[in-house]
Amino acid sequence: MSLSKKNEEAGGVGSFYQDKASVVQEARAFNETPVSPRKCRIVLTKVLYLLYTGETFGRQEATTLFFGCTKLFQNKDSALRQMVYLAIKELCPLADDVIMVTASIMKDMQPNVEVIYRPNAIRALSRVVDPSMVQGLERFFKSAIVDRNTSISSAALVSSYHLQVGARDVVRRWGNEAQEAISPKSSSGGGGGGFGGFGFGLGGGGQQQQSQGGFQSIPSSSNIVQYHALGLLYLIRSSDRMAVTKLVQQLSGAASGRGTSAPVLRSPMALCMLVRYAAKVAEEDPNLRGVMMELLENWLRHKSDMVNYEAARAICEMRGVTTAELARPIAVLQLFLSSSKATLKFAAIRTLAKLAQSQPAAVSNCNVDMENLITDPNRSVATYAITTLLKTGTEASVDRLMKQISTFMSEISDEFKVIVVDAIRSLTLKFPTKQVTMLAFLSGVLRDEGGYEFKKAVVEAIFDMIRFIGDCKEAALAHLCEFIEDCEFTKLSVRVLHVLGSEGPKMLTPQKYIRYIYNRVILENAIVRAAAVNALAKFGVNDKALAGRIEVLLTRCLDDVDDEVRDRAALNLKLLSNTTLADRLIKDESSFKLNDLETQLQNYLTAGPSSAAFDVSSVARISREEAQQEALRAKTAAASQVAMASEGSSKVASTSAAGAHANGGGVSSSFADAQSAYASDLSSISQLSSYGPLLKSSSKPVELTERETEYVVTAVKHVYAEHIVLQFNVTNTLSEAVLEDVAVVVGGAEDAGLTEDFILPVGLLNQDSPTGKVYVSFTRNGGANEFPQGSLTATLRFTTKEVDPSSGEVEEEGFEDSYEIEALDLGVSDYVQPRFCDFEREWGELGSSGAASATETYSLTAVASLKDACDLLIPLLGLEALGGTDSPTSSSVHTLTLAGSVVGVNAGKAAQQKVLTRARMTYSSAEGVGLELAVRAQSEEAVGLMMSAI
Repeated sequence: MSLSKKNEEAGGVGSFYQDKASVVQEARAFNETPVSPRKCRIVLTKVLYLLYTGETFGRQEATTLFFGCTKLFQNKDSALRQMVYLAIKELCPLADDVIMVTASIMKDMQPNVEVIYRPNAIRALSRVVDPSMVQGLERFFKSAIVDRNTSISSAALVSSYHLQVGARDVVRRWGNEAQEAISPKSSSGGGGGGFGGFGFGLGGGGQQQQSQGGFQSIPSSSNIVQYHALGLLYLIRSSDRMAVTKLVQQLSGAASGRGTSAPVLRSPMALCMLVRYAAKVAEEDPNLRGVMMELLENWLRHKSDMVNYEAARAICEMRGVTTAELARPIAVLQLFLSSSKATLKFAAIRTLAKLAQSQPAAVSNCNVDMENLITDPNRSVATYAITTLLKTGTEASVDRLMKQISTFMSEISDEFKVIVVDAIRSLTLKFPTKQVTMLAFLSGVLRDEGGYEFKKAVVEAIFDMIRFIGDCKEAALAHLCEFIEDCEFTKLSVRVLHVLGSEGPKMLTPQKYIRYIYNRVILENAIVRAAAVNALAKFGVNDKALAGRIEVLLTRCLDDVDDEVRDRAALNLKLLSNTTLADRLIKDESSFKLNDLETQLQNYLTAGPSSAAFDVSSVARISREEAQQEALRAKTAAASQVAMASEGSSKVASTSAAGAHANGGGVSSSFADAQSAYASDLSSISQLSSYGPLLKSSSKPVELTERETEYVVTAVKHVYAEHIVLQFNVTNTLSEAVLEDVAVVVGGAEDAGLTEDFILPVGLLNQDSPTGKVYVSFTRNGGANEFPQGSLTATLRFTTKEVDPSSGEVEEEGFEDSYEIEALDLGVSDYVQPRFCDFEREWGELGSSGAASATETYSLTAVASLKDACDLLIPLLGLEALGGTDSPTSSSVHTLTLAGSVVGVNAGKAAQQKVLTRARMTYSSAEGVGLELAVRAQSEEAVGLMMSAI
């Protein structure tokens, strides 16, 4: 029996499907007389296999094979004819003169031909026909769409998708037939129209299969036909949002009144597609959100589980969804968690896992059901249950969860282990007091077998604990020392040695780590030895009592066989003997803000040759403490993005935090990158070159029009010491119009304390270059110590010239036109840079130094909760929330701490004045939110600016 199996494997795919040259030679079987259907089917199978596996045929080879296939149309073998159609579809893009086979295909599309050929012929024709010929085939496709046979109707609908690419206007006229195919009522369509008069020279054309009195009526559409017909209808109407809205309402039964008409669609697949369209309409049009949400909630009660889930998923993934709106879809998903079907459980837990990233409190109601899934035989379901519970669980449930996970980890693959470890890392930052349990678990799995990605995820999680949870440093370092004793991954060994060198000297007994590090010098490869040498040197520099011992060890490294190890040893010996140099290179607690350094270097080079050296003292610096606060924020945000569905998600947290830490800025890396890009663009404009350094730009563009309008405008506000520049990004979405001399006229500037200097318009916006930037410059009337605030009206003015659609030429004469856009507000946040700091320390320092301060109380009666008050204050003030205070833990009392810098308060200098704000809030349902706002800053102007925000 084993011998039989071996022979069977030997005659498998590898021996049957030969190389391209052999297959082309065997294709001569198409020309034999008589034709052998079995032999030809084998050859066609080989051709298709080569095409599906990525093999490409030359034009000549493909053309020869293509026309060889067409000779097989004369054979009556049904299986061979179906293989011929498959081969024709795949060879069409590669062969020449494929349109010549149209007549042969059309013969199989006649109503009197066997049904088995007609769907295949329709699909092949859509690939062969030229877009210019589609109009001649319109009558046939219309009749095929409403054919009584579902396979023919479905083939015609799917083929219409492909034809729509090249013949959009023709396919758009098939909407009535697609609507008829959807309708469960009887409809006309019989067996399709004749082909006489299409110009293909077919005998017997013009025949139509009719019954007495007209076309035969057809029964209700099948599920697959409704699904494909709905897709075609949406494709036809997708450019008209109102038409799509009407389509959704009609097919859901909402158009004829609530509860008075049963939904037209009975196919669960089509209903799932309709759910997605409804969710898209709700996202794009806030005015229709209520109507669409009502439809989605009705579908939650559908008899099909597929429709129930799709409606629940659509609501859960909708932007801005409230806790109240989530109650019903979460209840549906909770029922699915106890289903006997693995697919329903997997779909439900995956959706809840994604929702838990943004709404953990709403998902926590399902915790009991999710705990029952930890032991589910489907490992994917169990993994999602674990990671979701880690997001939604409370501090009291951590110990129980960790015990369950410990028994679970050995049964899953490395891919799932990485997801679990990333979830545990986010839980560690959420509940620092549970660091003992977390560290014990991580150290345990670190000893297990696993690949690089898994080990890296565990090591990164321990690194986070060392950086952000001070109480666990010593225990975590001990586990890392044990890990590198038997680590097979060079990269991880180097990372661990770097951390040991940075944190080890700060421990109470730093000498105990030296043995582990020096073992690497003796036992490891050159890359690890070089990292170990640097780590040893840090012990000697930071602890003078160990300097002599470290010097002896480094001297031994001078005899190493590797150049880099010897060079590092020599450099570090020099550092040990030169305290000043060592303090500068190793002990320095601050670093340059890299984005600011890059910007100033670019400006220095752009200015051209200069006798003055680059002033490095003008580059902003970032303290290690501030950098760590930024890293913690980025790490927490990235950890919340633990992807429960993709392999690459495990890399998100580490890369995000590393990027933020490398930037070293007090703001996020994306914001800092945007600031640098704006500064570079503005410095290249000669009219703005005398304004000095750019102090602040908007964190993101402000949308002044809707995205679907003909002219899309966004604005960015740039603040200089004595000027404000408004940048308007204008996009012309009309292909039939060209805009010239595009400018933006701003009103209300004088009331806001600004004087307009000039406007830099855009010369031309056409289809080739649809987007341009208009700059409007203003002078701050009160200088740098005044902060203009107010609402600025804006009007887009331009000259319109129409484009001839046939020739593409632009008319010589145009007409002046204007377009009203929304007003642009200047507020407090435009003059403030968010930053991180040690709030308690700086608050005390500002208080003891006699800095400016102010305290006011407010009553926010229209605010419904403390969370809403935080969400209102943070963007209004433009400051950075510290220590997670942007998320209140109590519903009645909360303190929000904010930090930032006010830019440009010293005239002519790019100085930043520190400002701190403490907002103490209380909430009651009767009186709303009571607010006590206290501000401390380095200048009275900065305090006044903050207090003017409310």
